[in-house]
Amino acid sequence: MNDWKPTASLNLLKQRAKMLADIRAFFAERNVLEVETPALSQAANTDPYIESFSLDSGQRFLHTSPEYGMKRLLAAGSGDIYQICKVWRDEEAGRYHNPEFTLLEYYRIGFSYQQLMQELEFLLITLLMLKKPANYSSYQQLFIELLQLDPHKADHSTLIDCARKNIPELEMGDESSWQKQDLLDVLLTHCIEPSFANDRLTFVYDYPVTQSALANIRGATQTEVALAERFEVYYGSVELANGYQELTNARKNAEVIETELHTRKQQQKKEFPKDAYFLQAMESGMPSASGVAIGLDRLLMCATGQKKIQQVISFPWGRA
Repeated sequence: MNDWKPTASLNLLKQRAKMLADIRAFFAERNVLEVETPALSQAANTDPYIESFSLDSGQRFLHTSPEYGMKRLLAAGSGDIYQICKVWRDEEAGRYHNPEFTLLEYYRIGFSYQQLMQELEFLLITLLMLKKPANYSSYQQLFIELLQLDPHKADHSTLIDCARKNIPELEMGDESSWQKQDLLDVLLTHCIEPSFANDRLTFVYDYPVTQSALANIRGATQTEVALAERFEVYYGSVELANGYQELTNARKNAEVIETELHTRKQQQKKEFPKDAYFLQAMESGMPSASGVAIGLDRLLMCATGQKKIQQVISFPWGRA
């Protein structure tokens, strides 16, 4: 039995170490401060699409992201910051996911999310050693070009018909149980993501308000619907990063968390305590900033041509 051995080769462990060193050098050149925040918290992620691990009879939770802690530092005057840390999400292990994984999260004070995308493109192209610039497309543009529908205006029946036509293998079941966000997600993953170029990055930006999380919402105008100022980054069809123009309004942050808790209750999911310290920090005032989280295990997979995330982790979930 060799189950005790690492699943990553020594060469890949060395490449991981070099990637981390290169990331730290990138931020050192820009005077971005490296920080640490607690991995265990009295509160949990309230997002209904993300599940937290609980410890100590549910009194402490492993963080799914260092976001709340880092925003408390921003509110306290830290300036630009980044963190490389382990995070945990209670999902099944698979080709692109290990329940314990390594995340790079960073925030830039005064940056628009467009500026952050440009900086992130430079960082990722350097780490992946890419020769071609990234493609940039709005969420709306992709749906119109590839599926001939406007995701912001399409009604439930239009989305159902589109899913039936383009994903014949999809088991729809009770069609009325499908929420608009679920339908958009399945169309994105099955029909749009596979179209992304395999030799460059793809930035997708300006998401529906229903997918805003803690991103700022840009209000509707005479020519444009309200949009969430957030973006996602792909290499080929592999999602690498998720970024926001951060929502800094204290009341709106509290409303998002309350809405998420209500959704969790409706979906009969475990209800988690909200982070009172984070909400207090927002009340004290967080500076305008944009932020992004990057999955470093997936990034290393892409940089080294590996097919499974277990190949770039010393001891993945099954051997931990």
